Amino acid sequence: MTSISCILLLAFCSSALCTNFHGGDNLSALRRLQRKFVGDEERRNVSSERSELSELSAGLNEQTCAALPGVESILHNNTHSFTFKVRTMGLLSLAWVGDGSGVLLVLTTFQVPLFMMRFGQSNLYRSEDYGKTFKDVTHLINHTFIQSEFGIAISPDHSGKVMLTGDVSEIGGFKLFRSQDFGLTFDPTDLPFEPLIQMMYNPRDCNVLLTLSITLDLWLSEDFGATWRKIHDSVCLVRWGKKSSIYFTANYNGSCNDKGMLELRKTVDYGLSFQTIATRVYSFVLGGRFVFASIMTGTGTERMIHVSADGGEVWNMAQLPKVNHEQFYSILAANQDMIFMHVDNPGDSGVGTIYVSDDRGAVFSKSLERHLYTTTSSDTDFTAITSLRGVYMTSVLTEDDVVETVITFDQGAKWRPVRRPDNRQCDTETSTNRPNRCRLHIHASYSTTMKMNVPMLPLSQPSAVGLILAHGSVGDAESALSPDVYVSDNGGYSWLWALRGPHHYAILDSGGLLVAVEHTSSPVNQIKFSTDEGQCWHTYNFTSDPLYFSGMDSEPGSRSMNVSLWGYRNDFSKWVVITIDLRKLLTRNCTEGDYVAWLAHSTDPSGSIDGCVLGYKETFLRLRKESVCWNGRGYATTKKLSRCTCTMDDYHCDFGYHRPENSSECVEQEEMKGHPLEFCLNGTTEQLQTSGYRKIPGDQCEGGFQPERKETDLRKMCTSNALYPNSLTENSSLNTAVIVMVVIAILLTSAVAGVWLVKKYVCGGRFLVHRYSVMREHVEAAKIEGVDDIDPHYMETGKAQDNEDSDQDLIE
Repeated sequence: MTSISCILLLAFCSSALCTNFHGGDNLSALRRLQRKFVGDEERRNVSSERSELSELSAGLNEQTCAALPGVESILHNNTHSFTFKVRTMGLLSLAWVGDGSGVLLVLTTFQVPLFMMRFGQSNLYRSEDYGKTFKDVTHLINHTFIQSEFGIAISPDHSGKVMLTGDVSEIGGFKLFRSQDFGLTFDPTDLPFEPLIQMMYNPRDCNVLLTLSITLDLWLSEDFGATWRKIHDSVCLVRWGKKSSIYFTANYNGSCNDKGMLELRKTVDYGLSFQTIATRVYSFVLGGRFVFASIMTGTGTERMIHVSADGGEVWNMAQLPKVNHEQFYSILAANQDMIFMHVDNPGDSGVGTIYVSDDRGAVFSKSLERHLYTTTSSDTDFTAITSLRGVYMTSVLTEDDVVETVITFDQGAKWRPVRRPDNRQCDTETSTNRPNRCRLHIHASYSTTMKMNVPMLPLSQPSAVGLILAHGSVGDAESALSPDVYVSDNGGYSWLWALRGPHHYAILDSGGLLVAVEHTSSPVNQIKFSTDEGQCWHTYNFTSDPLYFSGMDSEPGSRSMNVSLWGYRNDFSKWVVITIDLRKLLTRNCTEGDYVAWLAHSTDPSGSIDGCVLGYKETFLRLRKESVCWNGRGYATTKKLSRCTCTMDDYHCDFGYHRPENSSECVEQEEMKGHPLEFCLNGTTEQLQTSGYRKIPGDQCEGGFQPERKETDLRKMCTSNALYPNSLTENSSLNTAVIVMVVIAILLTSAVAGVWLVKKYVCGGRFLVHRYSVMREHVEAAKIEGVDDIDPHYMETGKAQDNEDSDQDLIE
């Protein structure tokens, strides 16, 4: 990208879109196959299919890829271009509205400061044929200047609701332009406040909206923005929770910067009543079914993390090995079953340890050591793979200071290095002298922080089973400044070298079609596509006048067959959107014979437990790679489940235990040996008796390996500050001081007994009261976390906001 394009800001908004699809020969054929598939109780033999597919061409070996006849003429007749006239330094926002509606909105804005005022101009364009043609509909918003920082707000329920926030400050105030018909018409509404953040849709009812004003008042509308009422003041951060609940932090000393003195409040009736669920809060995050809060523990800067699995009614302190005040925690991921948490190593080393929780989110055990984490921001390569259950990838720093990508297929129970593709070799020196570096390294957020040329993070979609696209390099990861594109079709077990150099890429037709555009600072005119999950790639010149490429998008959800490319030519005041309808490439609908049974997580087809991960097998119907056909919008993933017998692989190591490298057995951590395993849970001290294993949350295995495990309530109180909000008020400081003095006196008079008690029940006894630094607010203020419109097993990683504290937390 040139320096000019770096100056031009492209605000991009889109929503996850889907709607009902009616009819279609391919859909009826697929449903017949699905019924047949689900009713078949016998195990499918997929080994012959695999050997058949292995004979197809691989990656960059173009000699074995058969050309698709007539591609240029077919796509040329289905390529459409539209030019938007934008003033120098103008902005462009693009958003899809609805799934299958074909509606695309483009907003162009131009703004300059003029003394004490701002001068701005906006133009709104609408397409209802997937971007093939556009109409200037600026008159629908009365030629009002639209706040570009708020963009185009699309409802997550795919009902066609759209909001634009207009600035009419020259006459005083702000307007909200609302559409309920996919942008065909807009109704203007005067806002009784100046908004600070974009309007936040309630995922359960998109007629209900939330926002904050610049005076930090919390406003709510129950009629899609027609009327508003203020429900609370002095609000710092707000999130929609489950079942239309609202969580927010409030401050009563006039400043949100005074973190640690905030109240975490909750309302379940749209602000008619409120409940304070924690005080002296530093920050909070929602993820999966959990609520996380960073709670101040004393008069200094010490904090500790608390977790609630019931919406804040009951809190537990996260039970982790001891850390000091120079270390920090970071929540990497949270799903409906468990939590991944990074704990920084001492000494600002840039690495730490990943711990995984039990199903209560309270008791953690070690999962992965030497996890790579930037010391200056919250960037890490930790990635949740949404196309196959239980799969996560991240990067570690090996003992000889080599960056290495590792992957887990069982939610963190075991990690292994990512395999090098068979069609990608290392150089002779690396292969001979440093064989441990001849591996595939996948680049994600950490690599972008290191200024590597990685235009896109790893991409996967739930509807494209097992498929992953990612940038990577083979050999010394840190020296590969221009990585290539690699593809996995089995959830990360094996990889294929697919494209040379960095690219922008997208998944279409539920994985039936992949598209890519080269990432370069030079003008481009070529798009690449694959109909066999990245094994063979074909090219199409979409324009005779190359443009400086800025972005590519299709309707979210990977079901579309239209892709829109946008950028500018030498006269960069003219933005160009080129839409390519790739549907004509696939000349027929998929039929029953185009699908084959595929056993997920299969590594040994001859083994009786092959494919058993997290306690069960999953066999999917997947499109054959050699089938060039259209899945269609009505395509739905079909799978058959079967339970497995429990083995050691169905267990995480328990609290105080870990798996040494290249070992499947759990052994006690050195620092835990000789100490009773005790932790605080629900306000009482629990003693753990374990052989070192705890079943992975969500694992569904039966019988087989059943290690002994027992938690005994010792009837000893342990105090969580969040459980007793009154103990956090200033009035409690005197009582706390008295208690501390009494304890000190006892210790002075009974030194031996005192030391023994403290060691057993506070330090060595595993009732761990640790210092916890900032919970990182996740993504922009309008981001909704852990709610019903997001896949319950995964939360997409987003870039966290900047925070004044040195510790960052990222949740996905």
